[in-house]
Amino acid sequence: MSISKEKMSHYRWYICSLLFFATTVNYLDRQVLSLTWKDFIAPEFHWTNSDYGNITSLFSLFYAGCMLFAGKFVDWLDTKKGYLWAIGIWSVGAVLHAYCGIATSGILTGKWLVGFEGAKESIATVGDVGLVVSVSVTLFIFARIVLALGEAGNFPAAIKATAEFFPKKDRAFATSIFNAGATVGALLAPFSIPIIAAHWGWEMSFIVIGALGFVWMGFWIFMYKKPEVHPLVNKAELDYIHQDSHEEAANGDEGRDAKKIPFLKCFTYKQTWAFTVGKFMTDGVWMFYLFWTPAYLSDVYGLTSDQTMAQFLLFLLYGITLLSIIGGWLPTYFVDKKGMNPYAGRMKAMLIFAFFPLLAMMAQPLGKLSFWYPVIIIGLAGAAHQAWSANIFSTIGDMFPKSAVATITGIGGMAGGLSAFLINRSSGILFDFAEETSMKFMGFQGVEAGYFIVFLFCSVAYLIGWLLMKALVPKYKPIVI
Repeated sequence: MSISKEKMSHYRWYICSLLFFATTVNYLDRQVLSLTWKDFIAPEFHWTNSDYGNITSLFSLFYAGCMLFAGKFVDWLDTKKGYLWAIGIWSVGAVLHAYCGIATSGILTGKWLVGFEGAKESIATVGDVGLVVSVSVTLFIFARIVLALGEAGNFPAAIKATAEFFPKKDRAFATSIFNAGATVGALLAPFSIPIIAAHWGWEMSFIVIGALGFVWMGFWIFMYKKPEVHPLVNKAELDYIHQDSHEEAANGDEGRDAKKIPFLKCFTYKQTWAFTVGKFMTDGVWMFYLFWTPAYLSDVYGLTSDQTMAQFLLFLLYGITLLSIIGGWLPTYFVDKKGMNPYAGRMKAMLIFAFFPLLAMMAQPLGKLSFWYPVIIIGLAGAAHQAWSANIFSTIGDMFPKSAVATITGIGGMAGGLSAFLINRSSGILFDFAEETSMKFMGFQGVEAGYFIVFLFCSVAYLIGWLLMKALVPKYKPIVI
């Protein structure tokens, strides 16, 4: 079948913009805690680095477990309903954080109807600090679990929508655009969340940011339909979207995308394990940068999240991360200009991106000269991660039928969430240990030594991940059912 010569509509980019805004909200919701705990929440509940590490690591662990089944859930419900459920649940979870103070007050003092300020006053009268820590941490973990339950559906649904609306050669670019929402969310966060927390209380920052998800749901309900039945997608665009199907039909593999793969059978493919290993080695690095960079600036340089300089540095860091959009374009260049198949083009691009995180080795040594150096280096490492991420997600569509895309995304996301749990939990323990013992490591002492150790791991994780992926799937090999 030839692609229509009629002037093409471009509705697929409206869908991409919806995915971008959903991912922006997703990461804004994640960032609220990281930007408020050190300077606003910890003084109220007497948290340490380990307490925060416990909360973030358990979020990552539960997120990992939910990811394992979220993809299958999205494949079962299909894209539209699956995404609605996901963002609805995580928005409720985001708002729930705001009421952890009132719940702590109610449990410890019996005063429930006290409001946010009244809860602070009631908690301050509790003499057992350990009890305050225990109860508040437990409540925040519960709120994070609800957040994780919903957020686990974001990427499986977004990657599935991308596979439905874009041909293989464009998926990495489309993914890099909507995945840039993670960076934009992190970019907007330091200029909005601390300001809301400083003026109206940390509780309102969770409520205001959490409510954005409910607004997005209205747009999704009215704008999303599959391209085959969408009135704003004309035949020329539909032919463009389905160009891979035309090629598969010519090769005698018509109908591949409609075939189902049983959940357990997914684990028998090396392609599944290649994606899973790549996610496990690298997702934790990104979550470390996301959750710990504000604390890093505070611990090492004394820059709290409500200070203008700290906000500007975080803005600069995530602004640099926006360079990741190039990462979606590069494999398209390899496919269109160099004649490579999509998988080979993506793997070549990912190898290039895997070298940039090596700069993280120098973040702490150069940080002795100025805090500008680690901020710029972490920004470049973050850009490399997001470029890597756009391409590793797109390898799923290269290898698997569309009916299994969300399921495989969820399996790999589970591995990524597990790695985020491990790095966040171990980082919190390491930083407290390093600070309490004045630990020394390669010329650094105390908490700076702890950060240097984690930066060293972050710098080599991508090359290790790429080598393991290449060993498992050395050449393009789509799943044939």
